[in-house]
Amino acid sequence: MTTFPIRLYGDPALRRRARPVGAFGGDLVRLGDGLIEAMLGAQGAGLAAPQVGVGVRAFALAGTYAGLLDPAEEHDAASERAHCVVYVNPEIVERDGVRVDVEGCLSIPGIYTDVKRAARLVVRYQDVHGAKHEVVAEGNHAKAVQHELDHLDGVLFLDRLGEPERRRLMDEHRAEFAEMQREAKAHLKALRHAGGPSAPWP
Repeated sequence: MTTFPIRLYGDPALRRRARPVGAFGGDLVRLGDGLIEAMLGAQGAGLAAPQVGVGVRAFALAGTYAGLLDPAEEHDAASERAHCVVYVNPEIVERDGVRVDVEGCLSIPGIYTDVKRAARLVVRYQDVHGAKHEVVAEGNHAKAVQHELDHLDGVLFLDRLGEPERRRLMDEHRAEFAEMQREAKAHLKALRHAGGPSAPWP
């Protein structure tokens, strides 16, 4: 399977609000599989469709961040892959408490900071075949759901920081952000010159 390239900070795809998914199966299954492979290949906890240039409301979570595997234990690649979950058209219907924890992002590699999120969620979503689900998410599961759901609304974890903290982080990592923007621009230019689709789905 071809791994989808992950878009980096500076790519406009990361700032667009994704549209709801209406067609299930087929192409959506392949998109979900591609998200999982790209996420695991980058050793990520989650990956949203806009991060690979697809503007639909779907994201994947690794098993340890989907509440299905114990993060305190080691798991082989096959087990991790088998327990990944793809959330389609997710929505938070309840949220409680406050939790502050460190976050990073595959689209902003190498940069981490504390972010305040709800500690507990009730989440409704569909799978790639359209079946409806409802789960309670706590701890890292809740953090990952909120982080990836933000991506579907064009929001990055940097936007969740207070202005002084965000400015400090941007200044501290000025060179890294500039390099990400250069890579994002180069990737978009290569896509235009290739003349193919700018996104891997549908």
